[in-house]
Amino acid sequence: MSPSKESDELIFFVNGKKVTERNADPEVNLLFYLRKVIRLTGTKYGCGGGDCGACTVMISRYDPISKRISHFSATACLVPICSLHGAAVTTVEGIGSTKTRIHPVQERIAKGHGTQCGFCTPGMVMSIYTLLRNHPEPSTEQIMETLGGNLCRCTGYRPIVESAKSFCPCSTCCQMNGEGKCCLDEEKNEPERKNSVCTKL
Repeated sequence: MSPSKESDELIFFVNGKKVTERNADPEVNLLFYLRKVIRLTGTKYGCGGGDCGACTVMISRYDPISKRISHFSATACLVPICSLHGAAVTTVEGIGSTKTRIHPVQERIAKGHGTQCGFCTPGMVMSIYTLLRNHPEPSTEQIMETLGGNLCRCTGYRPIVESAKSFCPCSTCCQMNGEGKCCLDEEKNEPERKNSVCTKL
């Protein structure tokens, strides 16, 4: 009996579009496939070993037992494409762009000064986005845990975490309250700052 034509097809979805790969190479990982085959370069190649989180994407699967769709973040450099049969992959291009409209996660990281070189930002965005899909009002502990697999070498984590905390019900971030000003830039801090700075050569 000859094998059916469908058995050789790998079918999954990327940003809502169906991808059919015939005779898929089991050694090809999702990061390579996204960047070189589909040409979605928003997912960054960082360490290649699953440590930096720059290649984070969201993978969604339907669970027939609970009859729900489960979302989880994954480092694309460690995911073989052959493990994605029937899954849906969402990349940073799939949640928003400047051509259409940026997602609130992208907007809040930008407004909260959570990016500097920007290399880690797509991974950070996708980690936070996945958390919000599972928990629309996350706690600070959940945010810290979800960003545990993402490294940032230049911005530091405070503005990134503060941007993510703006989705918490107990958010106190001064930059997200609609004024667009930071408490560190207020006039009342100026005299203290001037007194502490030595102007002599």
